[in-house]
Amino acid sequence: MYARIKVRDTVRVPPEMLGEDVEKIIEKLLWENFEGKLDKEYGMIVGIESVEEIGEGKIIAGDGGVYFDVVFNALSFKPLMQEVVEGIVNEVVEFGAFVSLGPMDALLHMSQITDDYLNFDEKNKRLIGKETKRTIEEGDVVRARIVALSLKEKEPEKSKIGLTMRQPWLGAIKWIEEEKKRLESEGNG
Repeated sequence: MYARIKVRDTVRVPPEMLGEDVEKIIEKLLWENFEGKLDKEYGMIVGIESVEEIGEGKIIAGDGGVYFDVVFNALSFKPLMQEVVEGIVNEVVEFGAFVSLGPMDALLHMSQITDDYLNFDEKNKRLIGKETKRTIEEGDVVRARIVALSLKEKEPEKSKIGLTMRQPWLGAIKWIEEEKKRLESEGNG
């Protein structure tokens, strides 16, 4: 999910910034150019950790900027198919819940939450199991598996991540804790 990566790229320093500290300017430009950008190979760049190498500046005829080859370290978020993730429910709707996985949100469709039939409590913005009475509501921490993934480089906001909790030891963390306590009490009884 999260990874430290090393990236090689070229940064253009505009002419109006050339009198300033080149290292600081390049780091600032890297943040502006890469933070929040989605790349199929790296995932989403969450932040720039450090600039490792700055090459000699190159000037291109007709352009007042200077181009520097750089190597930098960054933190990226790259969701993977079948990966088990934890996130926080940030919205409950009639058809399921949206889960924040950090820099991206995922959909937990109602059909992928539990085997129990779920009712939507619109007033309290939560889903309630008909038989189990278990609930999913905003703020709940959940453990789920990624079962659908469509990353859009050009429009990251249109990327889609689908989750399931329909297998043992996945679900709302409060459900998992209840199950652990139940199993421990059965073992000691």
